[in-house]
Amino acid sequence: QVQLVESGGGLVQPGGSLRLSCAASEVTMDYYTIGWFRQAPGKEREGVSCLSRIDRMTYYADSVKGRFTMSTDKAKNTVYLQMNSLKPEDTAVYYCAADPLTYYGANYYCHHPLEYDYWGQGTQVTVSS
Repeated sequence: QVQLVESGGGLVQPGGSLRLSCAASEVTMDYYTIGWFRQAPGKEREGVSCLSRIDRMTYYADSVKGRFTMSTDKAKNTVYLQMNSLKPEDTAVYYCAADPLTYYGANYYCHHPLEYDYWGQGTQVTVSS
């Protein structure tokens, strides 16, 4: 089983930055599709940024495009989500997820969270003055 652990969340003022980390228990970068999702109170879980195993492309939701950047460190088996220019509407629990049976591109998997087999416990991000 793949274990995923998120960290880096916290309270930040609007316009501030946070860097989330997702540490995996095994090598996943080349064999799994990796996704960052978030869920705010009363809302459905939405894809934020996803890296597809198939096309090696990274998808960003329109709401975060230009502000968030997903990256990987293969040596550390860790995925990052750099979040800049944070807004109150970015407040949510952020999860990383991994799926080994990817057949489509990043766009598809960022819109279908139920496809992912492995999930972390989440880290809270709160953007407020």
